[in-house]
Amino acid sequence: MPFYHKLGKIPHKRHTIFKKPDGSLYREQLFGTIGFDGMSTNSYHEQHPTQVKKILGSKDLTPKIAVDTNLKSYKFHGFKTKPQPDYLDSRTTVLHNADVNIILAAPTESSKDYFYKNADADELLFIHKGKGKLRTHLGNLDFGYGDYLLIPRGVIYKIDFETEDNRLFIVESRRPIYTPKRYRNYFGQLLEHAPFCERDLRQPYELETNNEKGDFLIKIKKENQLFDMVYASHPFDVVGYDGYNYPYAFSIHDFEPITGRVHQPPPVHQTFETDAFVVCSFCPRLFDYHPESIPAPYNHSNIDSDEVLYYVDGDFMSRNDIEAGHISLHPSGIPHGPHTGAVERSIGQTKTEELAVMVDTFKPLKITEEGMAIADDSYHKSWLGDKH
Repeated sequence: MPFYHKLGKIPHKRHTIFKKPDGSLYREQLFGTIGFDGMSTNSYHEQHPTQVKKILGSKDLTPKIAVDTNLKSYKFHGFKTKPQPDYLDSRTTVLHNADVNIILAAPTESSKDYFYKNADADELLFIHKGKGKLRTHLGNLDFGYGDYLLIPRGVIYKIDFETEDNRLFIVESRRPIYTPKRYRNYFGQLLEHAPFCERDLRQPYELETNNEKGDFLIKIKKENQLFDMVYASHPFDVVGYDGYNYPYAFSIHDFEPITGRVHQPPPVHQTFETDAFVVCSFCPRLFDYHPESIPAPYNHSNIDSDEVLYYVDGDFMSRNDIEAGHISLHPSGIPHGPHTGAVERSIGQTKTEELAVMVDTFKPLKITEEGMAIADDSYHKSWLGDKH
């Protein structure tokens, strides 16, 4: 759910003549989702957006599964994924199911000699470290620490980093990613009780309009294959567009936590949703204000979903031995809760400075070989206390 956005030059009516200064026609493209039933954008191009010169080959990106069926809690050391110069090469899938890939990336350089398009999935990039500009065929967005970048499937993009030390937590979704339905009214507007509003969503603010012909390499992900395709014209040739389907940014620092007299359940932290998983933001906030409240979360059973928590910054009051960049996995089928001593430590505390991103999936997650390479295999024993 972004809202209506218009950028650049467009004709008065859809599907009508729109001439260039020389009298030739701009080329219209409907950029839509869910057939013709979902959100869409009408864009207008200098060149035909359909000119493929070569298909050079493909690379298999199918995740290699190490643990197929899991009933054990794990901790992963996210910062142990090695930085690599190239953005795509640096993407490491840690957890996987049919609906979602949970990916870590540590690129050290900007995208250079190619453009990228994910034809399989929406991408939600969380910027843990780094600063730069997301450049897309539908306009550009600046980003920095704490930003979510929502890139709908089919968007052609490059990333320019201003820094070398970049850490990204990426959720790749085969389902469209929206803001939670309960935060929106019948017309799609975010309601007064929502923890953020339209003012907090940053839309593309500039178009790069190129009218060049030549050889332009686009790497396209489709069915877990990465195809190298050479197009005959520059993919950033849009002169204008309008609609609802475009990339946007939202800072986790603009999320306004919902609090109460006693401990609130995880859905109050929800930020995005699909029909296959939800994404939540745990932000600095005041603790519960009932005189006998226990700020630490209560034990609860994961019967319907796997819980993944990516730790970003601050004091994680419900966990022991947790650092920035760690990922915890609590699978469905077993209960989980605060570590030994966390409940007692939390009593009397008035606030937390924790910052974390949570993904709850409704299908079990499989652990990849790359995930096991950075896994703490004894994490499931950490609730036994010091004696384990």
